[in-house]
Amino acid sequence: MISTKKFNLLFILLTLFCWTPHLSAENIVDIKILKFKFIPQTITIEAGTTVRWRNEEKRQYHSVWFEQSGEPEPDYFFPGETYQRTFDQVGSYPYRCGPHPKMVGTIHVKKSISPKKQ
Repeated sequence: MISTKKFNLLFILLTLFCWTPHLSAENIVDIKILKFKFIPQTITIEAGTTVRWRNEEKRQYHSVWFEQSGEPEPDYFFPGETYQRTFDQVGSYPYRCGPHPKMVGTIHVKKSISPKKQ
């Protein structure tokens, strides 16, 4: 039998967890990296969406570099690791893998049509 103190603590923790805002799965889009390709290579998302690249290679490191925007190349990430970025501005964002320049992709960001929370 659970004591009153333990029950109250459990209730408080569960309440806090349920009320804490979480990034919903619909706001994250995954891009797989496998066999030296971004899969899918081109996507269209709404502003405010986070894109997460997953390195699913067996032994190869990669990067996601938005070179045309003048940004420095980010750190490499290795098999099993991820890199993510949130896109808040409408536009097209071409990118490439730093060590493998033939690996390219594009993120197209359109205006968000989701209803705004009040």
